[in-house]
Amino acid sequence: MESFIIEGGHPLKGEISPQGAKNEALEVVCACLLTAEPVRIKNIPNILDVNNLILLLKDIGVSVKKNAHNDFTFQAKDLNLDYLESDEFVRKCASLRGSVLMIGPLLGRFGKAIVAQPGGDKIGRRRLDTHFLGFRHLGAKFVHIEERNVFEIQAKKLKGCYMLLDEASVTGTANIVMAAAMSNGTTTVYNAACEPYIQQLCHLLNAMGAEISGIGSNLLTIVGVKELHGATHTILPDMIEVGSFIGMAAMVGDGVRIKNVSLHNLGIIPEAFHRLGVKMKAEGDDLFIPGQPHYAVDSFIDGSIMTLADAPWPGLTPDLLSVLIVVATQCRGSVLFHQKMFESRLFFVDKLIDMGAQIILCDPHRAVVIGHDHKTRLRAGRMTSPDIRAGIALLIAAMSASGISRIDNIAQIDRGYENIEGRLNKLGANIKRVEN
Repeated sequence: MESFIIEGGHPLKGEISPQGAKNEALEVVCACLLTAEPVRIKNIPNILDVNNLILLLKDIGVSVKKNAHNDFTFQAKDLNLDYLESDEFVRKCASLRGSVLMIGPLLGRFGKAIVAQPGGDKIGRRRLDTHFLGFRHLGAKFVHIEERNVFEIQAKKLKGCYMLLDEASVTGTANIVMAAAMSNGTTTVYNAACEPYIQQLCHLLNAMGAEISGIGSNLLTIVGVKELHGATHTILPDMIEVGSFIGMAAMVGDGVRIKNVSLHNLGIIPEAFHRLGVKMKAEGDDLFIPGQPHYAVDSFIDGSIMTLADAPWPGLTPDLLSVLIVVATQCRGSVLFHQKMFESRLFFVDKLIDMGAQIILCDPHRAVVIGHDHKTRLRAGRMTSPDIRAGIALLIAAMSASGISRIDNIAQIDRGYENIEGRLNKLGANIKRVEN
């Protein structure tokens, strides 16, 4: 197990480029299972979750060719479908959240898939009901194998239909769209997730020969086709990493330029930081965040306390609330954060309180942050990363703290951020990776 040793107080200055989007990568890499032809995907982030998914695809027989850094070609021509029945496959799926995105394409192309309860972040219950209900609408049947705690999903041929999703699940929408792409007839999905990464998946599928309309809305129409073919696709910059860099630049920056952020795909993220008083300037497709000795929280028109809450796209992504909470610890003013979507994601604030942050954890979903206005720096400490996003938030806190901090279990950070210490050290940070 590895840890980070962080010497706080070093200002960041210079340029940094975001990696390819983790969540999009997991979706589009799995989409290669829908065709026997090569699918080339560029800007794939070199991170643990994506690399483990690629290894799992190799295990089932997908040919993987590395064309260049972050550029791969996948060909699912000769798959070992018997391996899907093995205990080893089930065990690997159970340790990787992204494996759930294999279900839709396997069901759509081969009429059968195995589902194990996937692993991933410990941030609360992440149910798969939306996936299952969608597959059932398409005509699939489920068999629970109790001794292995897995579900077998089968369908001779999926049939298009109308469905209203019980929640705008991103992975649920992705799975249903991939399954429906080669079904018989037309599938209409209402209350579909419409994040840019879902849009990107739909664009890739259309490039492969699918017929999907309504892209960018919460009403998708998928006309089933007999087969799909190869295509080339480029992954968007990771909006969560862009938001993380904005937070770092606000806390410890002395002029940071984030390059090629795909500004129109960031949605409300820049506005969320603006509400905390963080200044930034869009220059082309770059964001420049100047050094800021102070940033003051906005208030609502009626003068009430600023509240930031997560919501499905185009609302504020829950993945950035952890970073926003850390930024708020040094703002001028108070902010109420409402984490609606996951019941355990705010528990990491105990570590910030230990560092001297003024935070009241009201309940598992709400926290009030009273900013220090940079008059009091956070204290260094020893922490453990509970999940990807809390991990990066703690790293930002440690970079701004007085003294030397240690963050354990940084494999959680590696799951979502490529060579993060190397890239930040080039800006002036002092972060060392050590073996425990």
